[in-house]
Amino acid sequence: MITLRSIVKLTSKSLNQGLHFQKCQAHVGWIGLGFMGTPMANHLINKGNSLVVYDINSAAVEQFKAKGAVVASSPAEVAEKCDRVFTMVPADPYVIEVFSGSNGLLTKAKKGTILMDCSTVHPNTSKKLLQLSNDAGVDFLDTPVAGAVPAANAGTLTFMCGGKADLVKKVESLLLCMGRRVIHCGDTGAGSAAKICNNMMLAISMIGTSETLALAQGLGIDPKMMTEILNISSGRTWCSDTYNPVPGIMENVPSARDYKPGFKVELIAKDLGISQSCASLTDAPTPMGALALSIYKAMTNNGHGERDFSYAYQFLLKKVAGGVRKS
Repeated sequence: MITLRSIVKLTSKSLNQGLHFQKCQAHVGWIGLGFMGTPMANHLINKGNSLVVYDINSAAVEQFKAKGAVVASSPAEVAEKCDRVFTMVPADPYVIEVFSGSNGLLTKAKKGTILMDCSTVHPNTSKKLLQLSNDAGVDFLDTPVAGAVPAANAGTLTFMCGGKADLVKKVESLLLCMGRRVIHCGDTGAGSAAKICNNMMLAISMIGTSETLALAQGLGIDPKMMTEILNISSGRTWCSDTYNPVPGIMENVPSARDYKPGFKVELIAKDLGISQSCASLTDAPTPMGALALSIYKAMTNNGHGERDFSYAYQFLLKKVAGGVRKS
């Protein structure tokens, strides 16, 4: 039960952590200033940390330069200046390049450095990053997040961490600058495994929510009314009550902004591809995950890869209107 005492205690703890960082002036590196990386890095700098940033998009780093961050010319320079470094990039090949490329982190990382990858990657990629990091004499954690852009903006992300427990403890207060929960999932790769499972569920939920609201509309029920019913009933999902895919139901979600991401269709398709790879490796039955992958692949192939993944609602409506799903 949440009590006033527990709220006061939690608030006091958070304030103390913020004061700790202002006092210690932690030198933190951040690589990847996209939809997720930008608000996460903002929370770090706003809570008193000294930040060194790198991104191939010069416009993305300029806003941090204006806030006092140091702009690095390469991942190597980030590692040279910092002993706590986060990466948040779109896919496995990019994070490997950031770590082990000719100007990668591991060319300049010093002993005692902890590298933390927040990207959504295959668990085996996280294990490879651990090996590369250890070979270079530095530590590594996989630290992907749950909560998507709304939680990144609010600073309420959940971090799913894989690696040594003592390392997680060392960086926990830094993670809590950007989120409200830190969960140690197990050995290296466990954080990435948890994230992949979460994103498979998210994709399935978005398609289910979109199908339900499209069916309601076809039956003459207003999608807004149907959403209200879902959100007080057993059909409620995060997609229905926080990230609704139907325009006009919620503000400040992609469906209210012509499906500007957010979370791109091409990225959730990538994550579903990883989940299916993991399912094959473990003989896990994931028929709904496979179907979700086929739908998001079809969306990508039809030119919607840059839209938010909640565009599934519009995609399904168009399929129905075109007779594809009619009996």
